[in-house]
Amino acid sequence: MTKAEVITKISEKTGIQKDDVTQAVEAFFKVVKDSMADGDNIYVRGFGSFINKKRARKIARNISKNTAIVIDEHYIPAFKPSKVFAEKIKNSKKIKQAATQA
Repeated sequence: MTKAEVITKISEKTGIQKDDVTQAVEAFFKVVKDSMADGDNIYVRGFGSFINKKRARKIARNISKNTAIVIDEHYIPAFKPSKVFAEKIKNSKKIKQAATQA
């Protein structure tokens, strides 16, 4: 599902115009990005957490040149779903059907 499809669904379910929904969704994403860039984590009860995960310094290999390179310690954004959200996905009949058909 794309962002445009999400905006359309929200607009249909709430009766709010697409332009207003687009502004709200864009504002949400901007707040998440800006807050995480400032080092803050975002916790949405019943949905999940947007967190900054620390990756330790490590030595990796450049296989094509057969050399070692150092990757410094850094942070990456991550999403951790809440227990309620994770349970809903685990118990989803549509996902179980798709898994058995694959």
